[in-house]
Amino acid sequence: MNKIQHYVQGQWTSGKEEGTPILDAITGDAFTSIAIEGLDIPEILNYGRTKGGEVLRKMTFQERGNMLKSLALYLTKRKEQFYELSYRTGATRVDSWIDIEGGFGNLFANASLRKLFPNQPYHVEGEPIDLSRGGRFMAHHIMVPKKGVAVHINAFNFPVWGMLEKCAVNWMAGVPAIVLPAPSSSYLGRSCC
Repeated sequence: MNKIQHYVQGQWTSGKEEGTPILDAITGDAFTSIAIEGLDIPEILNYGRTKGGEVLRKMTFQERGNMLKSLALYLTKRKEQFYELSYRTGATRVDSWIDIEGGFGNLFANASLRKLFPNQPYHVEGEPIDLSRGGRFMAHHIMVPKKGVAVHINAFNFPVWGMLEKCAVNWMAGVPAIVLPAPSSSYLGRSCC
């Protein structure tokens, strides 16, 4: 039985120990397991803030949007593989469609937001605001990526959409994300990235 791997710190890795068995919702057979023991969470967060964050913050809104679009196209070409995995969660084709194609659609929707922003890593919003008499002290709202990392705990019932809708917003804003999916459907969510 294969153990689910985690993509952390730029590579695929497995947690230590046997992990928790994941059962097929239809047959009841254990077909994989998940283990997070031994993953260095503080280092994973640090990597996200430094390496992942550094790359995303340097990208322009156009580059981030095109990255999301490329990911959506890549996943869409492989959607039948997701449907096969989704059956193991006990989902019907319609349930799976909402989750899988809804998640991919969310990437496309967020990718299209690039058209609203300039081809630079930040955005100057609105007009300058006069904070003093005579314009000696002015303010302007500038949208820049935060120097942090988003942490998401994802529910079991929409493993694809739940993850992609959260990550798409973060990535478009230039912020890396760490996702801990629910163990029972984590194999489906992890197949996205």
